[in-house]
Amino acid sequence: MHDALRPLSVVPVTHSNPMATNHRAASADARPPSPSPRAVLEGLTAGADRAVRITHTEHLPPRVGRHADWPGRIRPEVIDAIRAAGIDRPWEHQARTARHALRGESVVVATGTASGKSLAYLAPVLSALLDGSGAPNGRGATALYLAPTKALAADQRRAVSALAAPLGSAVRPAVFDGDTPAEERDWARQYANLLLTNPDMLHRGLLPGHARWSSFLRALRYVVVDECHTYRGVFGSHVAQVLRRLRRVCARYGGAPVFLLASATAAEPGRAATRLTGLPVTEVTEDASPRGEVVFALWEPPLTELRGERGAPVRRTATAETADLLTDLAVRGVRTVAFVRSRRGAELISVIARERLAEVDRDLAGRVAAYRGGYLPEERRALEQALHSGELLGLAATNALELGIDVSGLDAVLLTGYPGTRASLWQQAGRAGRAGQGALAVLVARDDPLDTYLVHHPDAIFRRPVESTVLDPDNPYVLTPHLCAAAAELPLTETDFELFGPAVPGLVPVLERRGLLRRRGTGWYWTRRERACDLADIRGRGGRPVQVVEDATGRLLGTVDAAAAHTTVHDGAVHLHQGRSYVVRRLDLDDSVALVEQADPPWTTMARDTTAISVLETTAEVPWGGARLCFGSVEVTNQVVSYLRRRLVTGEVLGETKLDLPPRTLRTRAVWWTVTEDQLDAARVGPEILPGALHAAEHASIGMLPLFATCDRWDIGGVSVPLHADTLLPTVFVYDGHPGGAGFAERAFHTAREWLTATRQAIAACECDSGCPSCIQSPKCGNGNDPLHKRGAVRLLTELLRQAPPGPAPRRRTDPPAPAP
Repeated sequence: MHDALRPLSVVPVTHSNPMATNHRAASADARPPSPSPRAVLEGLTAGADRAVRITHTEHLPPRVGRHADWPGRIRPEVIDAIRAAGIDRPWEHQARTARHALRGESVVVATGTASGKSLAYLAPVLSALLDGSGAPNGRGATALYLAPTKALAADQRRAVSALAAPLGSAVRPAVFDGDTPAEERDWARQYANLLLTNPDMLHRGLLPGHARWSSFLRALRYVVVDECHTYRGVFGSHVAQVLRRLRRVCARYGGAPVFLLASATAAEPGRAATRLTGLPVTEVTEDASPRGEVVFALWEPPLTELRGERGAPVRRTATAETADLLTDLAVRGVRTVAFVRSRRGAELISVIARERLAEVDRDLAGRVAAYRGGYLPEERRALEQALHSGELLGLAATNALELGIDVSGLDAVLLTGYPGTRASLWQQAGRAGRAGQGALAVLVARDDPLDTYLVHHPDAIFRRPVESTVLDPDNPYVLTPHLCAAAAELPLTETDFELFGPAVPGLVPVLERRGLLRRRGTGWYWTRRERACDLADIRGRGGRPVQVVEDATGRLLGTVDAAAAHTTVHDGAVHLHQGRSYVVRRLDLDDSVALVEQADPPWTTMARDTTAISVLETTAEVPWGGARLCFGSVEVTNQVVSYLRRRLVTGEVLGETKLDLPPRTLRTRAVWWTVTEDQLDAARVGPEILPGALHAAEHASIGMLPLFATCDRWDIGGVSVPLHADTLLPTVFVYDGHPGGAGFAERAFHTAREWLTATRQAIAACECDSGCPSCIQSPKCGNGNDPLHKRGAVRLLTELLRQAPPGPAPRRRTDPPAPAP
């Protein structure tokens, strides 16, 4: 039996109404109490070998809720329906949100997970639908609900249907996404008055065909933007322009909808929501809902006897550690979601946990599963239903379940590595304890600089505010394709310039010269035969998704984003799907198909790549003594050249295989710094260790940047060069991994002193001798973490920072010219 499995008495968990989990009076909630989070953690850490893995435990006390009354303009039928769901009175923040909405003011409610944000916007929306139910046109008022994922829209459809059941046919919700059959789309367009969709379908389906949706758009009263904190970076900038196009088309039919936004706790949510919608948005941030006790543990896996690259000690992987914890919790009957960053990681945790559970009880093995993007629609729906019903005890999931999908009844959450932002960390941790009962959250550190820093510096998690949402709708790389799409929907005129932003007057002549727009009279028209909306890849997936097909049967297993295909489904890659292992026989990039065959190799695969970078334009520059800190536009050329085979659980490298894949190029923004010969002499960094010192500083700085910008290390990339052709000096680059930039490198430029100081501290404080994944080794290095020189990096950064000017870098900025779409 697994050495960590110990008996623990647990009371079975049952479900309450998903719309009512935080509102039922105690006398109405017959559900037995969940296990104490302290008791669960004590069970997990029994034994000296487990106890030492906890580096910090934070106890968040319970909070008492504060009620209010619904505004008088909420229809009594809606209040009766809410009461029928077990909710007698709203929390104060729900009533405030509804009051703003009823006054016609756009509003964002930014409160904690499970604080009832859905009800805050649904009450005024349902009232509006009832107000218009007797309209002569037979349709009445309409509302649009936007979710970042299909799963969240489907979950909200279930919740709305349950809540609005007493209202009869006055409320007619319908989901409109890529999985919706044609006949259901037709019904939604003609009859639905509450349309649940996502920005992708709004961008590619509804707006280009707005004439067919004219009756819906003419009556549009409210637009709900759920989980709006997810719209950050380049994706958020695209969504901001999609929402401006929606406002423009609505105005064409005489509509001016009010925007209701819901967000996890975030810094300045009103300002971010205003940037997203282009409208003044009032913020509601004081959370009046009750909360049970939360016990939050920071957990560092132990060092193993293995030695990795350059002889560094290998720490047990966060994936293996999380799988153990998920196994232990399932045996105890503790309902748990384990969040993991990658699709492969979710599958691996599920496979390992099921194997170990089968040794204890074969029935338990079937109660743990994986959930990730790329599954077929029917697979996603089945998993969501199993989670709702309580059939599943444990789920290893990507961040698709971080969002507001109802998972009532969870007792614990495991976070496999820092999710990239404090906002996401608290959003994931908040998925447990959703009935107001206690909850356990455990952050299991990955073996990288940021995670190691955080588990040994808990104040960076628990004493710092959540991040601001970074997005830039004026980015010309984002704005250009949306101007084309807008012109295809309705001729673009000068009256539209203010709506789309200050960069428009300079971009429209460029689009004219390139033959994308043509002026006729007072308007500009789209000139091409192809669909203009296809110019904007709003999620940055890099083209048509690659279909993963079983070679022997022709069965479609799922899809992989085009941008990830080179690294995840190359020839020889191990692909995991629903607990089964497949090996990629051939990746056909022309047809966007990866042919796979089922196999069970005792290893995983990891792609290795090479990256070159050239400076296109230096936008801002600051001297640091003889060094220079710069920000500007660059072109990055990346090519996957081989892949490593790594043993399961331990991560031991078994071998390397060459690959022949075409290069990919990216034009983006970067921050970079140079050093002079004098500075290298002062830092005692000679030519023999310079490449390793620069490389180590680059890795560690990428790992630390998420503390200063709303990103994670997979959103950014880096290159270090002992002598760069454009700067003619030793140079370290850190760049945004999105076309046109995402604001991360710019944030790094403006906080460079603090960012690089934290980087130096993280390297210097690490207990290893010559560098390890906890300080300077990177999990995504294309050069196999070679060369690296830890002490040289510390001395180099010390000298660089010694001459850094006090205060932030000046905020000068010039946007690059719009690229050809």
